[in-house]
Amino acid sequence: MTVSEWSGTLIKWQTALDDLKAHLAPALGRAETRASGGAFIDGLLSGAERKTGWMLAEEAGLDRPYRIQSLLGRSKWSADSLRERVYSYVMAALGDRDGVLVVDETGFVKKGTQSVGVARQYSGTAGRIENSQIGVFLGYASRYGHALIDRRLYLPKSWSEDMDRRRKASVPDEVAFATKPAMARDMITTALDAGTPCAWVLADALYGSDYKLRRMLEDRGQPYVLAVRSNHHLRFIAQDGVIQTEPASLAEALESGDWHALSAGEGAKGPRLYYWARLPLSWTTRDGFERWLLFRRSLKTSDDVAYYFAHAREGTSLAELAGAAGLRWTIEECFLRAKDDLGLDHCEARSWHGWHRHMTLVMAAAAFLARLAADQRRAAWHHRHPAPDDPGKRDKTSPKPPPA
Repeated sequence: MTVSEWSGTLIKWQTALDDLKAHLAPALGRAETRASGGAFIDGLLSGAERKTGWMLAEEAGLDRPYRIQSLLGRSKWSADSLRERVYSYVMAALGDRDGVLVVDETGFVKKGTQSVGVARQYSGTAGRIENSQIGVFLGYASRYGHALIDRRLYLPKSWSEDMDRRRKASVPDEVAFATKPAMARDMITTALDAGTPCAWVLADALYGSDYKLRRMLEDRGQPYVLAVRSNHHLRFIAQDGVIQTEPASLAEALESGDWHALSAGEGAKGPRLYYWARLPLSWTTRDGFERWLLFRRSLKTSDDVAYYFAHAREGTSLAELAGAAGLRWTIEECFLRAKDDLGLDHCEARSWHGWHRHMTLVMAAAAFLARLAADQRRAAWHHRHPAPDDPGKRDKTSPKPPPA
């Protein structure tokens, strides 16, 4: 295999980009809207530092940003229909029976009070309470790569109960206040109902602490590894009565032999190594499944511990649970690329539909990059491991077949 093949030099990216636009076209409707949508995606993929209306218009060779702004505001098309097209595109590229669904939120710091959903609220992106919007996103990851497949804007009660603000921001009448975990349950349910191949559902402690999410997944027979807080209330029934405790106390009682050094997957600086341990939870579960309390501890700092609830099929190894838990960070990588390279946090639209349109178009651009990488991986793997009945595609390093 040549360097040009495995490095991606020979990828026909323009053809692939045209294919993406053709796939998305039915959701955009009119030819003018499709053209504007294509120009918007071209701008997102460009080297423009800010993905604002003016900058994207300039990349498209337009004198004014009217067409770009109209795409997010005045034109008639459904962001949800486009999201469905992005979802099918991602599944065609990344879908795998060992894939995982990952839910998390990210913040968008804003100035002023007019943008839909903006409020003084905690933003994990900023690491503090800020004037910001919060979006809850669902990602999909597999051996082929990872991408975002769904998004919802969190609407605080100060917005959901203010009819005047709702009207000005074009918030649909059917949109009511919903907590972030409730939004996550809805998105995960939608993905699973659509037949998304999913070995695990993953989330941080905000969602792992939601018993409704855990119950929903357990009722579906869906394995999960969900983070929980160190002081999460636990209750067990023992011979001498009810025992109340929390994950931190149980971790302190573990013996040194209970901990095993395992990798949580590759990171920026190589394998992410931790000590891992688990304890069975004797709570009732459906046949063929087990519940575990999973612990992850730093190799250097013994009091740096993370905690997870795990619902897994009987016989699942500690290494499998650790590997699944480590994949939660794929959605952080999705956010990083979408913000740093594609302008996820550059949305200028103030309306409900404008926000969802912008986010979905960015998700489409990110899905395009993910698909290019996935196709490249598949080509490299196929070249290295050809089908046994296909001698014409044998790797050059493979021995020649013996003479007949």
